[in-house]
Amino acid sequence: MDHHVYFWLKDEFQSDVDRAIFEQGLSTLFEIGLVSGGRWAVPAKVALRPVIDQSWDYALSMQFASIEDHDAYQVHPDHNAFLGAFKDWWAQVQVKDLA
Repeated sequence: MDHHVYFWLKDEFQSDVDRAIFEQGLSTLFEIGLVSGGRWAVPAKVALRPVIDQSWDYALSMQFASIEDHDAYQVHPDHNAFLGAFKDWWAQVQVKDLA
């Protein structure tokens, strides 16, 4: 299954230093053994069209071998540490899971 998360950072966390810290945090999520693949990214510099949304700051795309692995990831201590460290940085978060 695929797990997609879009993050909008609060204005006070938009500095280059803060963004580097957040990027490191995103990278640590891929060290969790339940994650079978994926990456994080920023909006691509594509030609804008009415259907394009580039309002978000970061996207996280992860693959899991099963829904059970995804569910175990959600309660994993390292995932919880990421949430605890950064939840106050987000103005908005959207999650989209695909079977």
